[in-house]
Formats: sequence, C-alpha cells, structure tokens
Amino acid sequence: MIASGASLPATIGSSTARGLRRPAWILVALTLVVAARWAATVAEAPPYLVGLGFGLAFVAIAAAGGVRISRPPLAAVLIGLAGSLLLVALAFGASQLAGQPIRAVPKTEFVAWTAVTILVATAEELVLRGALFDALRGSLGLGVAVIVTSAAFALMHVPLYGWHVVPLDLGVGVFLAGLRLASGSVAAPAVAHVVADLATWWL
Repeated sequence: MIASGASLPATIGSSTARGLRRPAWILVALTLVVAARWAATVAEAPPYLVGLGFGLAFVAIAAAGGVRISRPPLAAVLIGLAGSLLLVALAFGASQLAGQPIRAVPKTEFVAWTAVTILVATAEELVLRGALFDALRGSLGLGVAVIVTSAAFALMHVPLYGWHVVPLDLGVGVFLAGLRLASGSVAAPAVAHVVADLATWWL
C-alpha cells in the first residue's frame, strides 16, 4: 500500500514532464527561427528571401509538431474573414493615429510581397494557434495555451518592430486564439491574419 501510494506522485510528475516536451521544443525551435530572422535582417539579407526562409522554417516546425494541412471548413474561413474586418479596422486606426498615409502599390513588388506575406502569416498560425496551442492545451490547459501563444506572438515581433508593439500584438494574439476556439480550426486565425497583413500594404 505504501509503495503503491509513493509511486503515484512520480507517475504524475513523469506524465506531466512528457506532456511538456512537445510545447518546450516548439518554443525553442520558434525562438531559434525568430533569432535567425532577426540576425538576417540586421545583416541586410534580401527581405523576401528572409521571409521565405522564415515561413518555410515555421511550416516545418508545425509539421513536426503534428499539424496536418487539409481543406479548411467553410465555417472557419467565414469566421476568419469576419475576424479580419476587426483586425483591418485596428490597423487602419493605428496608421491614422500615427499619421501614416495610404501608399500606392508598386506593381513590381506586389506579387512577391503578397506570396511571402501569405506564407509567413499562415505559417505563424500553424505553429502558434496550431501545434503550440494544441500541445499547451493538452498538457497545461486552455488558459495557459491562450496566454503563452499570445505572448509568443507579441514577443516574436519585437526584433522587427520594437517593444511598443507588444500590448497591441498581445491583444491581437488573444483575439486570434479566440477565433481558433470559436471555429475549432486553425484556418480561422490563419485567414484573419493573412487578410489583415495583406491590408497593411495600403495602410
């Protein structure tokens, strides 16, 4: 009886440790890729090449983390489109407050920029609201999954945009997690993220 009871905490602890391995390595891999992007940006590497490498690396992390890409449910796409309207409105409001005028679209760059933007935004969602979210929710619960993925989303943009973006990106991260929960699919935050990022071309 004593031996059986004494082994129970060790069993629970071992199970928890195993459950934390997947989110831990995803966070480490994410951090390394973000650091590599920052280093490449500082070194003035071609921006579209940097974005392509970053996006493909995130797709690889998502795949290794168990995400499988399939046809998204129509309801999730519609929820994502609805959510993107709020994100675009926020981006537009922020640009107006900053006095940033709407800019013309250089046709020579639009196709490349669009392709890389779609890849990066989708890849970020596959990792954050896909692989990492599922791993954290399974091991530590829904609240931790929302908080950690939202914080990771905010912090990973600091090297590019500075610390002043953290509060806004933290709120956006929580909103995207809400879209994931409302739709039951990573497609919803991915669609919202892609549309909002594409809209910034004109903001």
